[in-house]
Amino acid sequence: MELIQIDSYRWEIQKSGAMRVPARIYSSERLIEAVKQDETFRQLVNVAQLPGILSAALAMPDMHWGYGFPIGGVAGFDCEEGVISPGGVGYDINCGVRLAVTRLTHEEIRTRMDHLADCLYQKIPTGVGSTGTLKLSNADLKKVLKQGSPWALSRGYGEGADIEHTEDKGCMPDADPNTISKRAMERGRRQLGTLGSGNHFLEVGVVEKIHDQAVADAFGLAEGLVTVLLHTGSRGLGHQTCDDFLAAMTRNLNIDGMALPDRQLACAKIGSAAGIKYYRAMACAANYAWTNRQILLNNARDAFQQVLGISPRDLGMKQVYDICHNIAKFEQHTVEGKIRRVCVHRKGATRAFPPGHPDLCEDFKKTGQPILIPGDMGTASYVLAGTQRAMDETFGSTCHGAGRLMSRNAAKKSAKGRSIEKELLSKGVIARWTGKSTLAEEMPQAYKDVTEVVHAVEGSGISKIVARLRPLAVIKG
Repeated sequence: MELIQIDSYRWEIQKSGAMRVPARIYSSERLIEAVKQDETFRQLVNVAQLPGILSAALAMPDMHWGYGFPIGGVAGFDCEEGVISPGGVGYDINCGVRLAVTRLTHEEIRTRMDHLADCLYQKIPTGVGSTGTLKLSNADLKKVLKQGSPWALSRGYGEGADIEHTEDKGCMPDADPNTISKRAMERGRRQLGTLGSGNHFLEVGVVEKIHDQAVADAFGLAEGLVTVLLHTGSRGLGHQTCDDFLAAMTRNLNIDGMALPDRQLACAKIGSAAGIKYYRAMACAANYAWTNRQILLNNARDAFQQVLGISPRDLGMKQVYDICHNIAKFEQHTVEGKIRRVCVHRKGATRAFPPGHPDLCEDFKKTGQPILIPGDMGTASYVLAGTQRAMDETFGSTCHGAGRLMSRNAAKKSAKGRSIEKELLSKGVIARWTGKSTLAEEMPQAYKDVTEVVHAVEGSGISKIVARLRPLAVIKG
């Protein structure tokens, strides 16, 4: 398995053996060294063997080992011949990132940051199995699964502009709640409006630097303004849904007479009964995740107003965008000169649609889609914009974050004897968290250099950098 460098930011494993397409990686030389020691490349080669895959099995610079598909992986499948795979979406269906910007400057809230962090921690339930204040009946939960973010808006959570500035307007229309198991429903019934654990967070930050003034103006970003960035997904409902369908699909690991190279790549033909059922269940979990983030941002708005004693108008918290990074979607793409309907899997990768794309709302038709790239909690996060080159080369996709560099166990060992809280404070970041080992597992050194990651996608032309955000306070589960 030879890795060939094509240019400064593109690498390829050529098609050979059972591979139907080559495997292509977008990365810098330094970042690619970090994944040569694990099974990430082998996973990408395995994906390249799946029926109906088009162009190439793709990986972004934040790539690392995952379940079946590598995290940071992108694959487009022909809708007639291809497959849909839970491992190509991930356990946390529609794990995603939402960014809002306020009218406030850092100087205006500097002396209230501790109080604000406390209030956010109180209003945003965190941790494994955390439950929210919403107690839904099964009938209400089915409405959430069918309607997504508009359900939350109809209950007074947020503003209409939030929906316009959400990928797919916060709802996948093919969702069918009848495809969701009783166990998944039970897990999801009490977790709406919660952050969860692991790498999920809510972060108060400040726009530190503008890289593209015209696009930043369109996004509502200006240096010195306070932001809210949150990262979470479909909680136990999405996890259980993935588990349910993996269990069902692993009973048949032979697709079109071919044995799959890895049982973790369990899948079904897109048009089969099993494939259609999974897609409709995945859409339900995606709608749950969008609703979850809609409620969380609304609660964050309330916390700001309560602590600062200001009106919604004076706060001026406006959603920039909400983008998901664990999903499979049916999209139109040009492949070998022909427009085709493609099922695009993005696992730990995000959409990066260019200016003029018909799926973008009017506010972003001229700029391209906003892309939100969180880094580690002690350094920076970035806002990017989509490009035509992404549409041409990566099915309109780019990276989703910094990407892990250390396992959680390795991070805990590295943090032994250190105070991660004090280290963050020395960088001007206040932390509130649930769980004894949370800060150790999520310490900044556990992640790749997010600045190098975004420079790699900009250098390759599949995204462009718009703004850099600096963290001020972080809420972790």
